[in-house]
Amino acid sequence: MSKKMILGLALGVALIGMSLSGEAGEIKAKVEAAKGEMKATAEEMKGEAKAKIEEAKGNKASAAMERAKGNVKGAYERVKGKVNEVGAKAE
Repeated sequence: MSKKMILGLALGVALIGMSLSGEAGEIKAKVEAAKGEMKATAEEMKGEAKAKIEEAKGNKASAAMERAKGNVKGAYERVKGKVNEVGAKAE
């Protein structure tokens, strides 16, 4: 084989490998974003459930606090998901 054919073949293999790793990074990024969103929704649901329990007990202030804590934890999980998504895209 000539040097040009070997160089072309090596370059082709390298480009294919780079494109596959790029696709893997995108998939991983989407998975990380979905995990963050799922965890955020779960935290918000937990906060809402605790708020309902407190409302049933008659503690409106505690219910509002539980609801707010759930929303804050949900926002935190969304941010973590976005950070992980950006990290996965950078790989």
